[in-house]
Amino acid sequence: METAPAKTPQKRQVVFLVILSFLWEAGSEAIRYSMPEETESGSFVANLAKDLGLRVGELATRGARIHYKGNKQLLQFDLKTGNLLLHEKLDREVLCGATEPCVLQFQLLLEKPVQFFQADLQLTDINDHSPEFLEREMLLKIPESVQPGTVFPLKIAQDLDIGNNTVQNYTISPSSHFHVVAHSRGDGRKYPELVLDKVLDREEQPELSLTLTALDGGTPPRSGTAALRIEVVDINDNAPEFLQSLYEAQVPENSTLNSLVVTVSARDLDAGTYGNVVYTLFQGDEVTQPFEIDEITGEIRLKRSLDFEAIQSYNVEIAATDGGGLSGKCSVAIQVVDVNDNAPELTMSKVASSTPENSPETVVAVFSVSDPDSGDNGRMVCSIQDDIPFLLKPTFKNFYTLVTESPLDREMRSEYNVTITVTDMGTPRLTTQHHITVLVSDVNDNAPAFTQTSYTLFVPENNSPALHIGSVSATDADAGANAQLTYSLLPPPDPGLPLASLVSVNADNGHLFALRALDYEALQAFEFRVRATDRGAPALSGQALVRVRVLDANDNAPFVLYPPQNGSAPCTELVPRAAEPGYLVGKVVAVDGDSGQNAWLSYQLLRATEPGLFGVWAHNGEVRTARPLSERDAPRHRLLVLVKDNGEPPLSASVTLHVLLVDGFSQPYLPARDAAADAAPADPLTVYLVVALAAVSSLFLFSLLALVAVRLCRRSGAAWAGGCAAPGGRFPGPLVDVSGAGTLSQSYRYEVCLTGGTGTDEFKFLKPIIPNLPPQDTSKETEENATFRNNFGFN
Repeated sequence: METAPAKTPQKRQVVFLVILSFLWEAGSEAIRYSMPEETESGSFVANLAKDLGLRVGELATRGARIHYKGNKQLLQFDLKTGNLLLHEKLDREVLCGATEPCVLQFQLLLEKPVQFFQADLQLTDINDHSPEFLEREMLLKIPESVQPGTVFPLKIAQDLDIGNNTVQNYTISPSSHFHVVAHSRGDGRKYPELVLDKVLDREEQPELSLTLTALDGGTPPRSGTAALRIEVVDINDNAPEFLQSLYEAQVPENSTLNSLVVTVSARDLDAGTYGNVVYTLFQGDEVTQPFEIDEITGEIRLKRSLDFEAIQSYNVEIAATDGGGLSGKCSVAIQVVDVNDNAPELTMSKVASSTPENSPETVVAVFSVSDPDSGDNGRMVCSIQDDIPFLLKPTFKNFYTLVTESPLDREMRSEYNVTITVTDMGTPRLTTQHHITVLVSDVNDNAPAFTQTSYTLFVPENNSPALHIGSVSATDADAGANAQLTYSLLPPPDPGLPLASLVSVNADNGHLFALRALDYEALQAFEFRVRATDRGAPALSGQALVRVRVLDANDNAPFVLYPPQNGSAPCTELVPRAAEPGYLVGKVVAVDGDSGQNAWLSYQLLRATEPGLFGVWAHNGEVRTARPLSERDAPRHRLLVLVKDNGEPPLSASVTLHVLLVDGFSQPYLPARDAAADAAPADPLTVYLVVALAAVSSLFLFSLLALVAVRLCRRSGAAWAGGCAAPGGRFPGPLVDVSGAGTLSQSYRYEVCLTGGTGTDEFKFLKPIIPNLPPQDTSKETEENATFRNNFGFN
């Protein structure tokens, strides 16, 4: 087989310049076997493994198989024993016809690695067909003047067998006038001739009936018969003679029916009926079908289509018989001319179900090509597309392998459609295409990759156990088990972090769960790594960092650090009575274990012994005086301060602050009173002080008070039912100064009276008296008071 150079740049072509010869490892030729035809199916042919030197165990592992042209199942190969068996009964005449020897070529193909072994099986003929005449009766007209020794040709008998099993001899029934002689044709076949032994006498016996028998050489021999009828006619002394003893003709196999092949011509010197020549074919079985002859003109025409691939030539015997029974013969050699009427054939021996990626030069398919035409009509070119990573490689004779040109990548392309094109070199060129689909099987060459390199998850504290806090996700470009992922937690970098008791991951889908309630105050954040592992072999994995942030919940109420609440004696703040508005009495210090706005604290004065005297700074808990202190203010005060955070819902705590008003810091601390005394409606100390003062200066006080009362009553024009008096000057001694010269602003005066009969003799604040005093510059004082009130929220 030869190939022509490639003419198309879009295709890679594998071109045969000569028929490739297969070289065996030991240099031996093809192994030949022989067996009779018609052997029963399943019969033993040979132990092919032993003859080829192969171990029986490696036949299955190397994928051994028998390949025969056209994928016909003629033979079967037992991989377990290495025996070659008949798959079906073989008929030599069907498989080879008249071709001798009848050889069936087959190959033993080993796939892993690819290796070929050539073998031939020759079918020997058995005598399973009897000779047969196509005409059951033959008629000969012989003039009575014919001399003994004259030869008359007879038609041959057909036998599908070959060699000795075909026709070897002819006989006729006993006759005193004739005997039969068998001769061999150019193709080795026997044909009979009738020889005259004794002069015929028409008047004595005008017709003779004989039996012609054909015998083959088989054991036992088979025979076939035909009737031979001889008519004795009058004298005819000239036999027909052909102008040529051998005619030669060439007929294209695609010639149309009834087309002229060749014309033969014979002449007879006799006149009249004895000079009229009739042409007939002495034809065998192969001739009866394709040709016919015009008995008058001698034109041989085609009556059936020819097939060069079946029969390349014909030898035809032509007889010319005159009216007197004399005949002559000639031979016609007809050569069938091949035309390119057969497209190349492609026989696929092996197609891999899938091809693994990342494997260089992997055999994908093994196939053979053939073309029954001859010459350029049988020369072939094989090619595939140019845009695929495959190559065609010639291996053994007309066998090819389709291999990968480079490692494949399933992630880029998982399937290839390969078209194998086989074109012959005839005119016109004929083409055959075969399509195969190459599936790329996955190899675990891609590690799992997370959609994010790191994940940040937020979990509210005090969460419920088994709470789904988030998910991680990874993908794998591989397929099948190589893409099935399993998620797991890696040990944390901090060995002290009890990760196994904090979170877990669903191995199948990457969902993360908090195993227990988290406490922001104990653990605000932690991180760990999640690994995704595929199920390939070997397994590949990828990692991602997961950061968990615990979100604070308002689960901690404010805690007061100062004043301390767990002491046996309350803490008392000392405030001089001379303190100005805004004087820092003390500071409530509180903390909140939460964070963010849950830890933003605000302070509020809930209750005070004397409202309006003290204020609390809302943002820092500072307790300051809201106005100037006076002698009338009780010396002891209890302030209830509320500390509240900014959470939702807000949590709060309260603290009691004890304040003691003193004239100076040198005054000794007064003993603290219990809560029941503070809650009494009257202060006994005030009573004791008034009684003591009244006893010491009763006389002086009486006269002074009377004078002040008279003056005040005259000024105000009002009479008090209980007897009220207001002195015009400052109170003497340790009495409370309520005039403008005291700790209160000079713009205010208060009327006071000692109520009698109450048993407490408390000071009572009545109403301010605004005297007609000249105006003074009070802008500075007013500005200070306004600033203080604004800061503490007083109006």
